[in-house]
Amino acid sequence: MATSNTPAQGTTGDTFANLRRYQYAQLTTFRKDGNAVSTPVWFAPDQDKLYVMTPSTTGKLKRIRNNGRVLLAPCTPSGKVLGEPVEAEAHELPLSEYSRAAAALTRKYGFLYRVFTFFLNVRKTKRTYIEIASHRI
Repeated sequence: MATSNTPAQGTTGDTFANLRRYQYAQLTTFRKDGNAVSTPVWFAPDQDKLYVMTPSTTGKLKRIRNNGRVLLAPCTPSGKVLGEPVEAEAHELPLSEYSRAAAALTRKYGFLYRVFTFFLNVRKTKRTYIEIASHRI
């Protein structure tokens, strides 16, 4: 669990410091009308960015394509928030950069990620990767 003294933006300049020790993050994206939609996701850090894999037809991907502003908060698998959210910018990665995101997710989740992607392959589910970086003001 997050401690109450964990700063939302981290004190060392690491925007995602409060997320790194968790397995799930609640990813909040925004509809065109401004309404927020939250979903628990697996995520993996790589340097100063986070990566998320999602099926190509999900609503969150459509919302990110329209508006890259997202909020991330540590959460349980069911989406119960465990800490303060941080604001960030997300975008869909081009196919040429998938391997970096997949490698980060494999490092973090190992066998579970491999099993998950195996079943996506069996079901012929197309997927894409989302890169999330610190929100620039």
